[in-house]
Amino acid sequence: MKNNIGSNTKLILLHPYIQKQGTSNRLWVLAFISFFTLAFLLTLIYTRESLTTSSVAAVSAITGSANPPLSKAVVRALTHYASNSNNTERMSYTDIKQIADVLRQCQQPCNLLVFGLTHETLLWKALNHNGRTVFIDENRYYAAYIEEKYPEIEAYDVQYTTKLSEMKELIAAVKEQIRNECKPVQNLLFSECKLGINDLPNQFYEVNWDVILVDGPRGYWPEAPGRMSAIFTAGVLARSNKSGNPKTHVFVHDFNQKVDRITSEEFLCKENLVNSKDMLGHFVIGRMAPNSYKFCRNHI
Repeated sequence: MKNNIGSNTKLILLHPYIQKQGTSNRLWVLAFISFFTLAFLLTLIYTRESLTTSSVAAVSAITGSANPPLSKAVVRALTHYASNSNNTERMSYTDIKQIADVLRQCQQPCNLLVFGLTHETLLWKALNHNGRTVFIDENRYYAAYIEEKYPEIEAYDVQYTTKLSEMKELIAAVKEQIRNECKPVQNLLFSECKLGINDLPNQFYEVNWDVILVDGPRGYWPEAPGRMSAIFTAGVLARSNKSGNPKTHVFVHDFNQKVDRITSEEFLCKENLVNSKDMLGHFVIGRMAPNSYKFCRNHI
């Protein structure tokens, strides 16, 4: 009996190596699948970023820049509505269009300086939407009000000490100091010239202004400050440009007024007058050497 049982009994041994080998194979398969999945995800992300970059580049190439200038249609619409306002002190369509045309052709970013906060303030800011537009006004309270109401507006106030009735004396004083305090090319921050504006922030005098519009301060009665200082300052800033555009466009509104016309001829000069239409005088003034002591060629 024992022999039969012994002969029919089978002994099965489970070697531990077989079990470990199966587990190891599964780990390798899992690792391979994980690696493949990670590689696939990285490839997908990289491809999407490449496509996005290519799309942005293509759009930029088509539009020319991230912030293209306003189209003619938009400029025409803004000009039309601004000139057809019921405000009695508004500019005419002809005057606005002259300035708008220059701003549209101005190399970006364009630096625009405006003397006077007027009915057209928001228009100038909109037309120069890719550049910097700075306003200077005689009324500190109104300048603060405008900046609070329209945070995008950059405005400064100036306390003018001139009087319209003193125009002849002020022009004579400039001629006497033409080689000292009232030079045509200088940093007005350090000037004591009677017609120079020297109390604005320091960085203001470092800007190379491309376009300057004189539409303030007030000047319709003898005690009013007049625009002599604004016109003189515009002439000096234009001639003192250190870099960028070598020529500055200077517009004088109310050019038909006697004082504004005489002052413009003294400091902006007849030879620089390119257009005079309606109530606007348009001058183009070139950069001058630091040792220049004449505003105009015909000055002695």
